[in-house]
Amino acid sequence: MALRNIAIIAHVDHGKTTLVDELLKQSGSFRENQRVMERVMDSNDIEKERGITILAKATSIEWKDTRINIVDTPGHADFGGEVERILSMVDGAIVLVDAAEGPMPQTKFVVGKALKVGLRPIVAINKVDRPDARIDEVVNEVFDLFAALDATDEQLDFPILYGSGRSGWMNTDPNGSQEEGLKPLLDLVIQHVPEPKVEEGPFRMIGTILEANNFLGRIITGRIASGSIKPNQAVKVLGQDGKLIESGRISKILAFRGIERTPIEEAHAGDIVAIAGLSKGTVADTFCDPAITEPMAAQPIDPPTVTMSFIVNDSPLAGTEGDKVTSRVIRDRLFKEAEGNVALKIEESPDKDSFFVSGRGELQLAVLIENMRREGFELAVSRPRVVMHKDEATGQMMEPIEEVVIDVDEEHSGVVVQKMSERKAEMVELRPSGGNRVRLRFYAPTRGLIGYQSELLTDTRGTAVMNRLFHDYQPYKGEIGGRINGVLLANEAGEAVAYALFNLEDRGPMIIDAGEKVYMGMIIGIHSRDNDLEVNVLKGKKLTNIRAAGKDEAVKLTPPIRMTLERALSWIQDDELVEVTPKSIRLRKMYLDANDRKRFEKAKSA
Repeated sequence: MALRNIAIIAHVDHGKTTLVDELLKQSGSFRENQRVMERVMDSNDIEKERGITILAKATSIEWKDTRINIVDTPGHADFGGEVERILSMVDGAIVLVDAAEGPMPQTKFVVGKALKVGLRPIVAINKVDRPDARIDEVVNEVFDLFAALDATDEQLDFPILYGSGRSGWMNTDPNGSQEEGLKPLLDLVIQHVPEPKVEEGPFRMIGTILEANNFLGRIITGRIASGSIKPNQAVKVLGQDGKLIESGRISKILAFRGIERTPIEEAHAGDIVAIAGLSKGTVADTFCDPAITEPMAAQPIDPPTVTMSFIVNDSPLAGTEGDKVTSRVIRDRLFKEAEGNVALKIEESPDKDSFFVSGRGELQLAVLIENMRREGFELAVSRPRVVMHKDEATGQMMEPIEEVVIDVDEEHSGVVVQKMSERKAEMVELRPSGGNRVRLRFYAPTRGLIGYQSELLTDTRGTAVMNRLFHDYQPYKGEIGGRINGVLLANEAGEAVAYALFNLEDRGPMIIDAGEKVYMGMIIGIHSRDNDLEVNVLKGKKLTNIRAAGKDEAVKLTPPIRMTLERALSWIQDDELVEVTPKSIRLRKMYLDANDRKRFEKAKSA
């Protein structure tokens, strides 16, 4: 059977996972009466809730005696560690672009990688039925983007289809017939995408996706570059430096058939398969026949830009809500995550009670923390910090700079420009983007963007859309002002009383509710001034036997500000931590005792 391997590239929320659903349905991968979930490729709970693809996944369909392997790539730059490796598996790409929003920074991120490895893309303009669609302008923007990314003449001569993934149709004309469904797209893939290049020689394959399975152990997915493989065949694993990592036998070969993975007896060069049976081989390693001595070249991976400390939870409430609290289980979980996610780096601190976790952005780290708390872990995490680099030539400190694109209503553009300039951002473009909206483009230090997302939504009444992309390293831009408010701290342990909270409302908004457990040093509210203030939230109303009009009115509390995980991480200062448990997200000082905090401040200022 003929083979085609393609990736679907799109920005977050431009509809690629929905398009894959329709391709599976129309190619007959499901039975007529089979019940299928929506967005079948989003396997992870957080992917379904947030509507973003985090892990790259493969599927396959059959069309006109050709098997088309489709890889759904993450659209978010924080999960770009997945993207670079995926593109080495495929021979073509469908670039899916929203007919109203046009190409966005993350589209640029993945397309740039695809053009670099020589893929010839097919452009699909999706959601042409949107009332604010601007099809011709978007096609021109895509062409300009390809040209800016140094595409070759052959890559610039891309075929274009128009349609709607949700409605399940594509056509060469935006006003064309919808009756053929996605047939024009599938036919174009067979005609435009070349067959996989097959090299001569024995079995070789680069690992591109790693996952753990309770029954089969480590499963490595990749594309076979040369030769063929059968179960029980002897193989060895070579690292990027050519050193032998392990030797072993393949216990199972799984091929993608629709959304199922089916065991097969033999796989040949060009096909994308998953193999099981090896215990140490990981992503970017070469899996090969024992006769091979040279590893295959793998794509380099962009460096991590943000780091956080994951600390064993030592608060007075530790162990009351989660069952995984010791440093050993946290360590095992983090190292297991790092095995499959090459964009993460884990370092253990000398005292073994905390771990430095570095990744592409705070979203990637927040998703890891969210997964851990759902699994029953309790831990404390610090504010994200950027990873600085020292320039060897000049000895200068360099910091990561990101390209930021903000789409916002014209009336709010002033406050966005002002806030971004306070964060040392440099504006490089301002242009109208249709419908009284403007598109602003900045180069901004990563550390200035930590926590800006929630502030941006508040400033623009929820109308702004921000997209970020790692740009390069530049000299340190100087100090950036932080939070201007202090915090309200509980001065003893117990349960917060409504009467006490009511009397403290003049001091600033609360972030806890009545009845919540508190402890000394825990943050319970935002102080209206710039200093920290210890308060008593356990003080009840003095009871007397005198009755008077208005004496026994029930207190009416202002609803507290609810801190989500991302908001809490970006809001805290360097001397504060977020305590994460399966049931709660609490904010606290690093040193709970007031005397310890004073000693820490003295030592810092000395």
